Parts: sequence; C-alpha cells; structure tokens
Amino acid sequence: MTVLLREAIGDRLRHARTNKRRTLRDISRAAKVSLGYLSEVERGQKEASSELLASICQALELPLAELLSNVAADISALESVDVPTMAETAEGEGRARKTGESPTATGRLEGGRLIDGMIGNDLPDLRVSGQRVGPSLRTTIRAPKMVAA
Repeated sequence: MTVLLREAIGDRLRHARTNKRRTLRDISRAAKVSLGYLSEVERGQKEASSELLASICQALELPLAELLSNVAADISALESVDVPTMAETAEGEGRARKTGESPTATGRLEGGRLIDGMIGNDLPDLRVSGQRVGPSLRTTIRAPKMVAA
C-alpha cells in the first residue's frame, strides 16, 4: 500500500490541532501561514516545507521531532497492513453468511469510521479507507481491529 507523506503529515497536524481544540484560523495566525494553505496542508493536498512545518509545529506547541516520529510510525504500520480487494471482501462476507460466522471472522481488516469528538494523543490512531478510489491514511482514535482467522 502506498502512503503519501504529505497526507500522513497533514493528518497528524489536524489531529494535533483538534486535540488542542484550536481552530485553523488560530493556528494560521500563530504560524503566519495563510488559512487556505494550512487547510490544504492538513488535507494532504500541499507539500509543506521544513520551515513551514517548523512554524506550524511551534504554533501547535508540538515538537517537530514528535510529529515526524508519529508520521513515520503511521507509515510503517500502514505498509504492513494488507487491505483486501473489493472481490476478497465480498467473498469473505458471502462465506461468513453461509457458515453463520460474523463477517469479521474472516481474518481480514475490519473497516472503520472516523470518530468525531474523541481526544487522545498517545494512541496508534490508524484507519485505512476501504474505498477503491485509492487507499489513503486517515488518523482516527483507534487502530484497525484485526480479527483472528
């Protein structure tokens, strides 16, 4: 699975900002970055320079080294996750219905939803989008739930 660095960084920045209950406007002013550009960085649409990242991290009171460490851990964890194709998912669900098992008892990654309003900073924070538009990293509150086969 390919994870874009700009998306992983943006997700971590947004996670840090929302955990501190700070607005985009507040951080953009403190970091001296335009609101629109900061929004694009958080959404993974723009590559942030090292100077810009340092400024945003300072505004968030988040050490740059901690941000980069968390991003590296996210990318490393996602590279080892095997995301089933749509056909494999449908096959597993069909087999589960026939045998009476739960659909997650197929040994596959259980899809999840983003959880709003949750706060936590020392959590694994990973979810993988199950959409076939392309896999993408989304930080959330809980790690993917792996179910034994």
